[in-house]
Amino acid sequence: MISRRIAPAALLRGFHRAHPETELDVATLFDADTAIAAVRSGAIDATFRAVTVPARQLPHGIRATRVLDEPHQLLTGPAHELASARTVTLGQLAGHRIWIPGLATGTEWAAYYDELAVAFGLAIDAVGPNFGTESLLDVLADAPDLASLVGEQTRLLWPADYGLRRIAVRDPTPVYPHSLIWRNDNPHPALATLRDYLGVTRPRQRDNGTWAPGWARD
Repeated sequence: MISRRIAPAALLRGFHRAHPETELDVATLFDADTAIAAVRSGAIDATFRAVTVPARQLPHGIRATRVLDEPHQLLTGPAHELASARTVTLGQLAGHRIWIPGLATGTEWAAYYDELAVAFGLAIDAVGPNFGTESLLDVLADAPDLASLVGEQTRLLWPADYGLRRIAVRDPTPVYPHSLIWRNDNPHPALATLRDYLGVTRPRQRDNGTWAPGWARD
């Protein structure tokens, strides 16, 4: 997976609770091509990614299935103009600076945010060095004119005096399309168990009132 903070890590923790007898070796891989190559070689059994190409364009023998459409939330400090809102719309976010450091060109999450910005006229930027999540939270806590977007299941912890807000986004809700990718001829019995678990626990797809990038809808 990309990070142990994000939704796929929560999926694996749930799987481990349901199947504690299954041994798991959790690795983080930044680059999608590297992760898929590791699946093809058998170095890893599966990877969680957003698939930005049609399934027919994946390498031969590689399969992918959507396992979670994760809603995004607005993250602000207490002095931000929208901090007191219970919900916000994507239209309300136009004109507000949304800072997401680490938007590396060519990554699936950069493709997601690029299309979101174009679709709704959002000012999303990655200006400045990426010093990690803790640094992002530090900056947002004191910023009256800066916000970010985070996945609903992303694990974030901050000091109580930061007063950060996680605010639901509506009309529509942007959802990040997490998929499981594996090699079709992989005989590992735990892989089949994981796929069955993800199929049973996947939340009902919310077609109405949500937005996903065009490559995910296709």
